[in-house]
Amino acid sequence: MLPTVEELTDFFTRLKDPENGRDLSDKQVQDITIADETVAVKIGLTTYTTMLHGDFIENLREAYAKRFPDASAKEDSLKVEIVEHQRTHSALGQVGLRCKSVIAVGSGKGGVGKSTVATSLALTLKNAGCKVGLLDADVYGPSVPHLLGASGSPEVVDEKIQPIDYNGMPVLSIGFMVPVDEAVIWRGPMLHSCVTRFLRDTNWGELDFLIIDMPPGTGDVALTLSQLLPLTGAVVVCTPQEVALIDAIKAVSMFQKVKIPLLGIVENMSSFICPDNGKRYDIFGKGGAREYAEQAKLPFLGEIPINIQMRERGDAGQTLLNLEDPAIEPFLTKIAYQLCRSMADRAISKPAKPSLPVLG
Repeated sequence: MLPTVEELTDFFTRLKDPENGRDLSDKQVQDITIADETVAVKIGLTTYTTMLHGDFIENLREAYAKRFPDASAKEDSLKVEIVEHQRTHSALGQVGLRCKSVIAVGSGKGGVGKSTVATSLALTLKNAGCKVGLLDADVYGPSVPHLLGASGSPEVVDEKIQPIDYNGMPVLSIGFMVPVDEAVIWRGPMLHSCVTRFLRDTNWGELDFLIIDMPPGTGDVALTLSQLLPLTGAVVVCTPQEVALIDAIKAVSMFQKVKIPLLGIVENMSSFICPDNGKRYDIFGKGGAREYAEQAKLPFLGEIPINIQMRERGDAGQTLLNLEDPAIEPFLTKIAYQLCRSMADRAISKPAKPSLPVLG
């Protein structure tokens, strides 16, 4: 026997929204129909949770089978369609940034592929359907423009910096503003002023995620960010060998001291699969970042192997093409998924309090 529309409405609205951990609102449960022993429903979720829509549907089906075992005996007895649900953005911190999650990607030292990971994370989330911005805060060594193959000079309109548009993703870097061969030599106050302007005086629009590529090491930018706005958290990138892990531990300590939550660890250059014989070579060691994450009780988001094509594309400004490479894309997608999964689990365990007025 099929459930009634009232029973179905009660069931669907008790499901947890992966964005905020609260029950779904009436606005999110749409068009419940019952026909030919099949229940169909449209569920509104935000683009912020795009990476988790598959999980949501799978969990929904399992819960439905437990709640209505008689109705779920038939194959395809439940049809679920995810549609976009609009939810207003609150302005963050002193800068008024309209963004749901600001994520800093840092490292204890240079040369571990931090900028590649930050850029790849932004592109992967954007490719999944999220609204993403990318800020290159590595003022002394801006790499993002080169990795993207992006160029141009940001304009100022109505006292707002207009970021460079990269396939619909706003990107900003000091690299767009100074010649490639010119060094940026700034003291702390100038660095603070630059980062502040990049956040406060830039037309970012409304974003699900702003990914910030941090300078390597433990410097002024993390302190500046902690003062300007509430960061969702930080991702620390390192390679497997001991000397890199020592510096990564310092980066973790830095974020903890400025009260920026740690969202996870990424191990880059984890191994090399020889294209000639298929053998794996652990050039920089094996599993060091995973072991450290377990010891420190931090999420391990995933690893990225050494890949010649990935390096070549970065040098050629074609990082986006890594998402079309089956040898690389699964690693990048897993990291983005694990990051979103970790944040969603935290939201569900500690549901956000609804703002007033409740807008769905």
